[in-house]
Amino acid sequence: MKQKIFSTMLFAVAISTSTLGQDKSPAEQLKAIELKPNQAKPLFILDGKELSELGSIDPNNIEKMEVIKGKDAIKLYGAKGKNGVVVVTTKPVIKGSARWREALDPAVTEIWEPRVKKITAGAKAGEAPSDAIVLFDGKDLSNWVDKDGGLAKWEVKDGAFTVAKGTGVIKTKQTFGDIQLHIEWRSPTTIIGEGQGRGNSGIFLQEKYELQVLDSYESQTYSNGQAGSIYKQSMPLANPVRQPGEWQVYDVIYTAPTFSESGRVINPAHITAFLNGVIVQNHTEIRGPTEYKGLPIYVQHGKGSLVLQDHGNPVSFRNIWVREL
Repeated sequence: MKQKIFSTMLFAVAISTSTLGQDKSPAEQLKAIELKPNQAKPLFILDGKELSELGSIDPNNIEKMEVIKGKDAIKLYGAKGKNGVVVVTTKPVIKGSARWREALDPAVTEIWEPRVKKITAGAKAGEAPSDAIVLFDGKDLSNWVDKDGGLAKWEVKDGAFTVAKGTGVIKTKQTFGDIQLHIEWRSPTTIIGEGQGRGNSGIFLQEKYELQVLDSYESQTYSNGQAGSIYKQSMPLANPVRQPGEWQVYDVIYTAPTFSESGRVINPAHITAFLNGVIVQNHTEIRGPTEYKGLPIYVQHGKGSLVLQDHGNPVSFRNIWVREL
């Protein structure tokens, strides 16, 4: 621990040229200011500021200390210098040092306004918070339409809805940009086929960027095409898929791309995704719209619907909600 010298009641100065010689270090000079009962206190000058008491000071921070007494003290400081003057100069404060940080006002980095919006979290994991937009509550597809804006024809049963083969994609009536998404899906218990033929669907963000839905429990396919992948772009960081017939859970943070007026990409889309509580995409850059063949190329667009794919497999979905970010 650094030595601290306290002036309050510890010492009144016995100003003596014999004890405060030029050959002594600042620490030694401070020690030489010995306590003398009932002695009048001198005037302290700390870095040009007049003080009635020196308070506490670390000798290691002192660069120079000077004692002025008698007529010289009165000449320079008037009646305040009648008991002598102790002038202390500390070492320059280096930006970023502990001394520099100690002198900062903590209020400078405190944000009080605006106040953070209060919401009510779901009572259980996966339940929609109070500010969420519920896209499917287990009852009907009133928030969904087919690709042409008509009635969504997928089957609703037992609190979930299931792909009706051949009816095509369904999409949300409402369009979105940046969102937090919660969605649960289930591949059928009986699987026919292998690879991309096993319980295949997809979640398209803004109608363009596919987060893959697939039975990847034991089936093998290309790594950037299995569940948890950004299809044909980024493979998942792990494979936490449960067996067919069990509910799988995606929790997604999606940041939409931004474009200049001329259509140039300013910021590409990014996605962070958890599958069954395991992170599978960590702030992954999406390189453009999902393409089955060839490389993706961004084309300027605005908000878009959330789209669920009809890949011919009876994949089911439930508990779908978003929060706009």
